[in-house]
Amino acid sequence: MPAELEFQYPSHILYAALAVAAVFFFLLGCRKKERMMAAFRLAYAVRLKALRAALLAAGLGLMAFSLLGPRVFGGYAEARKTGLDIYVLVDTSKSMLVSDIEPNRITVAKKIAGELLDSLEGDRVGLIPFASDAYVQMPLTDDYQLARMFLDVMDTDMMSGGGTNLAAAMRLADRSFDRASSGDRVILILSDGEEHEGDSLGVPGSIADGQTRIYTVGVGTERGGLVPVLSGAGDAVAGYMTGPDQNPVTSRLNAGMLRELASRGGGAYFQASLQGAETSALLEELSALKRGELEAVRARRYEPLYQYFLGPGLLAFLIAWFLPERGRAA
Repeated sequence: MPAELEFQYPSHILYAALAVAAVFFFLLGCRKKERMMAAFRLAYAVRLKALRAALLAAGLGLMAFSLLGPRVFGGYAEARKTGLDIYVLVDTSKSMLVSDIEPNRITVAKKIAGELLDSLEGDRVGLIPFASDAYVQMPLTDDYQLARMFLDVMDTDMMSGGGTNLAAAMRLADRSFDRASSGDRVILILSDGEEHEGDSLGVPGSIADGQTRIYTVGVGTERGGLVPVLSGAGDAVAGYMTGPDQNPVTSRLNAGMLRELASRGGGAYFQASLQGAETSALLEELSALKRGELEAVRARRYEPLYQYFLGPGLLAFLIAWFLPERGRAA
């Protein structure tokens, strides 16, 4: 069975109209010249007018046809995709509103996650926001544009209730991984390290399988800051959170816990900074991990044919362009 001709860019059919218009204006120009010479009572004839028009039409037509992207099906090719599976756990508790790192902790955490998305190639990423509870906001995917959309809407109002349960978020990430992948799995935690519920330091031992690594990024400072209470519109500070003694609550980065958590999880700890050096260091660490085969894609393979029309089209156009035009006039 002969191969069927297909077009990669069928919308380019509009260019064919330009070829027709060019030939039309060429003939119109020749006709106008003949009328002008006749008005001056001069005998004038354009030599090779029909040949030039034919070559011009053929050349432009062939070039317009090549822009459609003609091709024939050449069989199937199997493409194998490899990469890591990464779950990004973002702390969305109220303490992430503290502005001890400008403009505030949650914004910096989202900035780091966004920079990670911009740098990944082939890896699958998922998002898990957590506070007193956790849920999978976006399962593993290599659609980074979709991930960016989910990341943009993440804020500290996603979950009600106070407290932070990092252990629950880590166990959820571990359950959500695709165990069929042979590559390393990564749990990346962006948090200030404050924990009010659960025992996160005990989680790495329960999920130790030789393939899951835990990386942590501390967002905040050990000096800390007051936890703001936002107005109803969420765009202004209405006050500051107070404790049982009615004194303002100061939230501080618990870098020690995050560093120990990464150590037990076989990963590394990074400190968030205004310069963003932690993202580059994190990517360097991830680049050394084992990539597994995520999926095998059966892709259709095509053989392009545009060159067989573009070359003759250019040649015909040039011949038409350089053919002598002026006839004898008396």
